[in-house]
Amino acid sequence: MAIFTRSAVAVAVLVGSPVLAANAHATPGSDITAVTLSQAQIPAGLLPFVAGTDFVVREITIGPGGSTGWHHHDGPVFGFVRAGTLTHPGPECDAPVYRAGDFIFEPAGEWNVHIGHNLGREPLILDVVYAPPTGMPLFVDEPAPPCA
Repeated sequence: MAIFTRSAVAVAVLVGSPVLAANAHATPGSDITAVTLSQAQIPAGLLPFVAGTDFVVREITIGPGGSTGWHHHDGPVFGFVRAGTLTHPGPECDAPVYRAGDFIFEPAGEWNVHIGHNLGREPLILDVVYAPPTGMPLFVDEPAPPCA
């Protein structure tokens, strides 16, 4: 088991290195945890006009004062605020607020750099479905936009 774990860490470091080098000024997340609840894949060619897509369902918890860090997604993201309040500045630094029971949609693309903040006193819990193209990461860290 230890050999597998060390190998997995080595692969993750090697695979992640180009992303880290390209985003040297990225803003890392803080006080955030993510638990993968389910995942599936639709292979390319299975459905007409659908390229290969991964679907990953996660529960994300952000502690009070924590954030996701600035990032974008290569595929759409659908979310539901289960508890707490999400402050969600985007590329223009407008900061809509989402509360428990609210639905959130994040379109794909580098143009949609954004961050999720928990400015409240209680943990923020999100249920999120990521739909990136097969083999792409769930998110890509980015530097904050000039308006931040």
